[in-house]
Amino acid sequence: MTTEVYPDALAQTHARAFTDQRPWSAVEIADLLSSRHVFLIGDTTSFALGRVIAGEAELLTLATDPDAQGGGLGRATLATYHATAQARGAATAFLEVAETNIAAIRLYETAGYTRAALRPDYYRMQKGQRVAAIIMNRIL
Repeated sequence: MTTEVYPDALAQTHARAFTDQRPWSAVEIADLLSSRHVFLIGDTTSFALGRVIAGEAELLTLATDPDAQGGGLGRATLATYHATAQARGAATAFLEVAETNIAAIRLYETAGYTRAALRPDYYRMQKGQRVAAIIMNRIL
């Protein structure tokens, strides 16, 4: 997988993948990537943004273009994210996922994540409703 950075194209992929939540803008993605702790895995078809600080990795987002979903690309991107986070010194990983994102929850559970906590009303969906974030973690 390549790691060339095209924030505009990544933002377009994010918007296509997250139609029920506010997608991230190119400016937000570029700002994250300006941090020395943040790293990008993948390309404009499927990518993950992560951050490693003090031995802990946080999966900031994982987005796969809907036209490429269902073929294992998201799973491969997640596996590469784990390997990269571990190479950067992380021993554990965590993430937040909307409780309504069943496909993502299944992906994370099959990748070894377990539910650790719940943040009520964390995500604001496009139609204004609020849904909880499930916090998940795993050992790398």
